[in-house]
Amino acid sequence: MSISLLTADLTRLAVDAIVNAANRSLLGGGGVDGAIHHAAGPRLLEACRALPEVAPGVRCPTGEVRITPGFDLPATHVIHTVGPVWRGGGQDEPQLLAACYRNALRLARGHGLRSVAFPAISCGAYGYPPELAAEVACASLRKTLAEATGALIGVHLCFRDGAMTALWQRVFNAA
Repeated sequence: MSISLLTADLTRLAVDAIVNAANRSLLGGGGVDGAIHHAAGPRLLEACRALPEVAPGVRCPTGEVRITPGFDLPATHVIHTVGPVWRGGGQDEPQLLAACYRNALRLARGHGLRSVAFPAISCGAYGYPPELAAEVACASLRKTLAEATGALIGVHLCFRDGAMTALWQRVFNAA
């Protein structure tokens, strides 16, 4: 098991899978989601449209994951997950965010993937406080990796700027 933190462009990482902080429709959006759709090319949108809706306009409920090919990305796959919108922490936000990380790792392992890169899920437009998100992510990733058997998965936490990387690193070092 290894967890590394880095400042980089998630869409340029040559890993088995990058995780997309998506919306429930999986049809693209802003932030990380928009950048991934742009870098992957139009076939990613086609693949997402082909995923079945579980409710009107919902292909992936909050906390769950779906997988598609990476198409024009260096990453072989994209694991799409929908993080919770921050509403103060009293509406299961920590549990739902933990599920995003846990379910993404389990899906990666189930597909035989060995390296996965995550963004700071829910920390952009969804308003999750980064320090609280880092605490949840750290606990969820460490627990999920410790419970896993078989091949080790290298986990990379990828941030666009050094300040976010440093904040998450402080939380991971303290845990």
